[in-house]
Amino acid sequence: MGLYSIFASNQPFYIMLVVLLAWLIAIIFAITIREFVRAYVSNKMGDPTAKLSGQLSLNPAKHIDPLGMLFLVVFGFGWTKGVQTNPNLYKNFRKGQIWVSLSGIITNLCLGIIFTFVSVVAELYFNSDVIILLFLQYLFYFFAIINYVLVVINILPIYPLDGYAFLQAFLSYNNKFMVFMRRYGLIILIVLILSQLLGLFINLVLQVLYTDLFNLFAKIFI
Repeated sequence: MGLYSIFASNQPFYIMLVVLLAWLIAIIFAITIREFVRAYVSNKMGDPTAKLSGQLSLNPAKHIDPLGMLFLVVFGFGWTKGVQTNPNLYKNFRKGQIWVSLSGIITNLCLGIIFTFVSVVAELYFNSDVIILLFLQYLFYFFAIINYVLVVINILPIYPLDGYAFLQAFLSYNNKFMVFMRRYGLIILIVLILSQLLGLFINLVLQVLYTDLFNLFAKIFI
């Protein structure tokens, strides 16, 4: 969801500002927490690269790329600075590669599930006429959705995503698929984004991860 889709609605201006602020805060902290966990796990696996570069931090400035964030706000897709790692420094290459590549995905999935539940509570018990409560409703919703989106994107076995890094633990550097992805992964990713195929895939998965889970949690209170 980019800036245009937020302001293209017929909501009052102050509502649009609340939505935009909630969206920005949610995406900044979803990315920051994810990248901090990846840096932490990488350090635990024996690679101090992220720690030495200052990325073992919950400071968003260490993880958010300003130009990437601008693209995300305006066009709906962007990029982060990315946690700097050196897999050759892992105590156990395969174990390190597996856990570092999965750590961000697992973190985002857990946060998504937790805040789906929180969103149900907010939807049922928060008075949306109170501006701060309306803001929190949007914040919890966006935080859940964005974490799920990060899960869906990063499970793809496309360079330079986590799905590709996970495969590195099992396939050789010269494996034909891995070589192909290193050469053309970014191009494939751009094509998937611009063709909206990635967005379609994300929406299909969100139907299960957010909508169905939201309805399941809602039954607890009904």
